[in-house]
Amino acid sequence: MNEPLSSPRPTELRRQPVRLLELRREIPRRWYLGAGVSFVALFLVAWIVVTAGQWVSPIFLPSPLAVLAELQSQAASGVLWQDLWASVYRIMVGWVLSTALAVPIGVLMGNFRFFEGLFEPFIDLVRYMPAVAFVPLTILWLGVGDAQKFAILFIGVFFQQVLMIMDNVKTVPREMIQVSYTFGLSQWEILRSVILPAAMPGIWDTFRITVGWAWTYLVVAELVAANVGLGYRIMRAQRFLETDQIILGILIIGLLGLCTDYLFKWSYRRLFPWALQSR
Repeated sequence: MNEPLSSPRPTELRRQPVRLLELRREIPRRWYLGAGVSFVALFLVAWIVVTAGQWVSPIFLPSPLAVLAELQSQAASGVLWQDLWASVYRIMVGWVLSTALAVPIGVLMGNFRFFEGLFEPFIDLVRYMPAVAFVPLTILWLGVGDAQKFAILFIGVFFQQVLMIMDNVKTVPREMIQVSYTFGLSQWEILRSVILPAAMPGIWDTFRITVGWAWTYLVVAELVAANVGLGYRIMRAQRFLETDQIILGILIIGLLGLCTDYLFKWSYRRLFPWALQSR
């Protein structure tokens, strides 16, 4: 006769403790999101306490309420929307121009030693030159319109981006290429049908990183001869010690950059679900 099943002990019913600090271990999503929200909340509380206690002069650090009031004022007057449109337009055009050129050159450099030897010395040289140093030259060459701002964003992004794409392509295993030859594919067919699809998840991550760089170069691009834009608004506020406008501009740029970052993360999960398993 079978013995009756014993009921689980109380200790067996206890939940396993959540292990938050193990290498590469997944944690519950509520902990993941809660950690980020908690840190932002802690930062805001510290900001409120410091400004409410008048530990720092408002000239150096305005209160969150002062920044919020400036946001409402700019939104009501329409200045905020003009600056947003101008800056987003410049960022997107400058980044798209850089990407359109960086992808084919990076792919060629990653697959053909000839092109790597042809382009890499020059790219390595220019990528260490600060983009802000090109502002006077781009004004002489392109004037003071949007073309000059596109050029600064291009210089700030392209030379790093092309090398990252080259490295993304080089991560494709050589064995995949050799096996493709055994199926009778030409090298251009292998490049199009094997190498590019395999390297695309890494290239997509490069897009996400470099569009973030473009946002960091926005103030440099709008440094001179601009009359609208988030970077222009920050530089103008600096001349008049309008710190609330400076902080507002910085926060808006950061939020816009965060939105583009999460957009690329979301699209990565939709486009390359198979690549998530290797992370």
